[in-house]
Amino acid sequence: MKIRLFALLALITSFLSGCGYNQVQTNDEAVNSAWSEVLNQYQRRADLVPNLVAIVQGYAAHEKEVLTQVTEARASVGSIKATPELINDEAAFAKFQKAQADLSSSLGRLLVVSENYPQLKADANFRDLQAQVEGTENRITVARNRYIKAVQEYNVSVRTFPNNLTAIHGLENQG
Repeated sequence: MKIRLFALLALITSFLSGCGYNQVQTNDEAVNSAWSEVLNQYQRRADLVPNLVAIVQGYAAHEKEVLTQVTEARASVGSIKATPELINDEAAFAKFQKAQADLSSSLGRLLVVSENYPQLKADANFRDLQAQVEGTENRITVARNRYIKAVQEYNVSVRTFPNNLTAIHGLENQG
């Protein structure tokens, strides 16, 4: 009788230990994919900056300080190796987030400067790049929100029974 009970408990335990494993792996991949999309959108924005700066330079040469800030912020973003593993290194991630915030801020100042130059605002290339930058900012917001949702789903899956029996660890929401 005890052997049967022990065998039954062993069987139940083995079934439960596999429960949720695939779901945890699926959610982990969703997190990685969502973070990659955030990185893609940040890179898209960084790639637009040199063209935008070049156009503004032609119209607003004496706005050198703003142009320098944008260029330096772009260089700072470019100097950080943005990989999916970045979110696991708290100091590197904080540096990455600061660089992205600095670039957003300097781009905002650059677009404000453009308001003082009617010829610049009328330039078709500038308008196109400005629209692309604004669209990219929206894409970044959407990608970050999708990443946050994926992290939340992953965290829920690794913290709920029976998945928590097979999950090794959860991710913290850093988005």
